[in-house]
Amino acid sequence: MKYQRGEIGRIFVVRFEGGDDVLGGLVELAEKENLRAGSFHLVGGMKRGRFVVGPEREEMPPVPVWRELEESHEILGFGTIFRQGKVPKIHFHGAYGKGDSVRVGCLREASEAFLVLEAVIMEIMGVTAVRELDPASGMVLLKL
Repeated sequence: MKYQRGEIGRIFVVRFEGGDDVLGGLVELAEKENLRAGSFHLVGGMKRGRFVVGPEREEMPPVPVWRELEESHEILGFGTIFRQGKVPKIHFHGAYGKGDSVRVGCLREASEAFLVLEAVIMEIMGVTAVRELDPASGMVLLKL
């Protein structure tokens, strides 16, 4: 285990409205506000999104198993923002529910808010954590 100690900096409260690109909006905010590191919570509605529910097998490199949201769902989850070079990279895991069906996974593409989706973003100051490409997994992972 590796770790760094930081402090909470600025806090952003965000309202995504119906049709807004959630992942793209988080990246846009991080760029505009020069947010280098942070964590966030999402709560509200989402009507589109592609997410990963795990690898096909426990081997390297992992082959992702994809799922899609194709209609409105309730969403609740937690994520982080760290830079890969100069670009903010989002890592978000959420629960997506509709009726009696709930799915959980890592949201990676095509995220579209439904009605209202709220985010609370907390900046992490004093850390040097970044994301870098890991050759063994082929994934962009956190490096301390």
